[in-house]
Amino acid sequence: MPISRRAAINASLLFLAAPLAHTANAQIATAVAINRAARFRALSQRCAKAYCQLQQEVMPESARDIIASAQRLVQVGFEDIGKAGLTGESAKHLNSLVADVGALNTLLASAPTKDGIVAVSLQADKALDHSNKLTQALEATAGSNQSSARIINLAGRQRMLSQRLAKNYFLAAAGAESKLSREQLASDRADFKQALVSLNAAPISTTGTRNELQLAQSQWTFFEAALSRKPDMDSMRTVATTSERLLEVNNNLTVFYEAALKDLLGST
Repeated sequence: MPISRRAAINASLLFLAAPLAHTANAQIATAVAINRAARFRALSQRCAKAYCQLQQEVMPESARDIIASAQRLVQVGFEDIGKAGLTGESAKHLNSLVADVGALNTLLASAPTKDGIVAVSLQADKALDHSNKLTQALEATAGSNQSSARIINLAGRQRMLSQRLAKNYFLAAAGAESKLSREQLASDRADFKQALVSLNAAPISTTGTRNELQLAQSQWTFFEAALSRKPDMDSMRTVATTSERLLEVNNNLTVFYEAALKDLLGST
């Protein structure tokens, strides 16, 4: 079931009432908050991707499950991020994100049409923008560990790129693409590949992250090949399934980096 806007707003008010501690534990919560804020970016695009799938009748049952799962994860993310006790710019961006989520959920409850997928895509992009601003605001609170915090942000952005690429591919398949979506398809592919290089060179990489990076590179090869094909039912199924696998791998990566940053923050 989609979360209601009232529930989301009530949750955000609870988060903003939490005290801001200046202890190592509060710093550790920052690592979790950065990951959760970054994940909102991917979840907004994942909802839009799955809604486009419904409109194109590509694995519709799976698409409905994906939307429901993404909406649940948004709610969990709101609950987790509240433990960081947001104030200032971070709190402002969270409030904007809550409103964006409410509007997105309203659109997702409607039957998918060609006009509808465009509206959902635009609203998901608004949520993405405020998610990104929230992530950057939280990253700035990491103090001397901002360079490591940026790795979480970068790995988290890979999750979003996997979903936005798939979304824009489906928009093209539906004849609902725009100049922006075409440009994003090209730039997101380049950004994803460059980020793989940067993550491989990250100084806080561990055996776990290196293994996941190898999986990410392998999945990316399959995904990029599918994106290069002219949209048809077979290629759309491949994009749908591979984007989910790529999302999972990059989510694992982000969790590894989150744990590494927790260790750094906990030792200061």
